[in-house]
Amino acid sequence: MNNKQEKNKMKPWMGWLLFFVTIGVVFLLGMLAASITQRRAEITSMMYNRMIVIKGIESRSEIFATDFPRQYESWSQTADTSFQSEFNGSSIVDVLDQRPEMVILWAGYAFSKDYGTPRGHMNAVNDVVHTLRTGSPMTAEEGPQPATCWTCKSPDVPRLMDSVGVAEFYNKPWAHWGHEIVNPIGCADCHDAESMDLQISRPALIEGYESMGMNIQDATHQDMRSLACAQCHVEYYFTPEGKYLIFPWHNGMTMEGAEQYYDSIQFSDYTHALSKAPIIKAQHPDYEIFKTGIHAQRGVSCADCHMPYTSEGGIKYSSHHVRSPLASMNNTCQVCHRETEEDLRNSVYERQRSANQIRNLVEKELSTAHLEAQFAWEKGATEAQMNKALQLIRQSQWRWDYAVASHGGAFHSPVEFQRILSLSLDRAHKARFEIAKVLAEIGYTGDVPLPDISTKAKAQEYIGLKMETEISNKKNFHETVVPKWLETAKRNNRLVSLN
Repeated sequence: MNNKQEKNKMKPWMGWLLFFVTIGVVFLLGMLAASITQRRAEITSMMYNRMIVIKGIESRSEIFATDFPRQYESWSQTADTSFQSEFNGSSIVDVLDQRPEMVILWAGYAFSKDYGTPRGHMNAVNDVVHTLRTGSPMTAEEGPQPATCWTCKSPDVPRLMDSVGVAEFYNKPWAHWGHEIVNPIGCADCHDAESMDLQISRPALIEGYESMGMNIQDATHQDMRSLACAQCHVEYYFTPEGKYLIFPWHNGMTMEGAEQYYDSIQFSDYTHALSKAPIIKAQHPDYEIFKTGIHAQRGVSCADCHMPYTSEGGIKYSSHHVRSPLASMNNTCQVCHRETEEDLRNSVYERQRSANQIRNLVEKELSTAHLEAQFAWEKGATEAQMNKALQLIRQSQWRWDYAVASHGGAFHSPVEFQRILSLSLDRAHKARFEIAKVLAEIGYTGDVPLPDISTKAKAQEYIGLKMETEISNKKNFHETVVPKWLETAKRNNRLVSLN
């Protein structure tokens, strides 16, 4: 039998193989199509057969639970504080206790009293009520902070903005809305109640886009899966008059762009109590730093990693248990990366360790600059002599704060994060050099005596804080004022239940 005959003899066998393979592929494609159709049908049925009709802004997330039980259940898990990684977790950690130099860096500002690591969304209202930074107002018109401080803590905020107006909401004392803002970050912060489409509920983001010549309406759905987060996880400031919330994006979303804007309007959040430097307090430019990293450049959204998709009962939905991707790496990191969990986790930790090395150097050098500037003033330095040093301190502290206040910045964009910290360290060195020159000009050439600030308590005592009084006043506030807020809220049907 020749080769041609041999090949012809094999054709029927190959034909049957091809037939069965084709049948198998068609069957699998059919199963996939049926699964997709089933999921779409269930989602469509869910949207068109909702049991609860919601109109307007509904700030009580419990109202959404009947129609969206999976999303609600996962959202409620943000109350969990058990996750802990090498550096951060979901429980409150006293950062001032860990790094007392920060008390010096924020001398003259409320952050020197109390600064703890953030918890999950379910704890947002409780945490802003409990922190010493919001003071202990005994009446609705008292307190050191404006109502603007509530802006990112609750879906009651867009409800109130819709009711009384945006500017009117901002232009009140923080305690004024205490009986109204009682529901933690939830459904209405990110979703239109009727369509459940992602939406921007905070006008500051829309206005921030406009300041860059952009229109938020042009954002894609994938963009919105980050912009919904960017409503709050950004740098911002309050105008001196009216305490209106502004995103400083007029020169773009970079650290330098924001600084240029602040300098152009001669803005500072406070004058440092020791050095007298005009300080810009960075908030949490998470989105801005994230945008400079590789994940953002590859089109990955915040929700892709912090709210990963989950399948349950034929439904694919985004988990609303917003937390660190390290807590569930199998459906976050490993969706794209093939490395083991251990290798991926160590990669994150290496970036954080490197960033923290520079951060620690900056905090030591910059706090020393503040203390040396205070000493120079005490020795008779003039404003003209100190001006250059104070500007360098301002620039150094802005860069340090911009980096360390960005949640996850050491991972989101490690190159940009360390670049900013390196620039901060450079300016802190230069500030100390300028102060040494001033001291030499006024005849002092010895070492500057530095106080013992090795603990939070010692640092707070040095800058003049009366912490026992602060804590006692806050306890009284919680025992007398907060219960009345909650009672009024329930009476006015602002709460589904008292937690």
